[in-house]
Amino acid sequence: MTKISKPATGVLLCGPEDGRRYDMGLLAARFLADEDETDAGYSISEWILQPGQPGVGAHSHDANDEMFFVLSGNPDILTGDDWHTLSPGAFVRIPAGVTHDFRNRGDSEARLLNLFIPGGFERDMPKIVDWFRDNG
Repeated sequence: MTKISKPATGVLLCGPEDGRRYDMGLLAARFLADEDETDAGYSISEWILQPGQPGVGAHSHDANDEMFFVLSGNPDILTGDDWHTLSPGAFVRIPAGVTHDFRNRGDSEARLLNLFIPGGFERDMPKIVDWFRDNG
């Protein structure tokens, strides 16, 4: 795990190999900034979905908005009861309380930039990694 640089100015710099990486089989996450760097205001991460990644399971967050920006590939994102196939450049905002999921049925890797407001989601990542290890 590479430490994120935080110069005295408060500017966060994160290179393409930096961040806190979590591997979960066909799914990986790389946290670029989280509550420690943002005073719990938000966390920002990149989610990498390999072809055939079936999703993490429909869920919602009681007190957090979540946003996804598609960097590459054609992932599907569930909002409520509807699946949407997205392309690079697409954006979706999922308000607190809305059921959602994401998957990659395509034949190439998909990458999503994720913003989670307020921060703190990264606290759950060790448990999520354990779940994928035990159930994946």
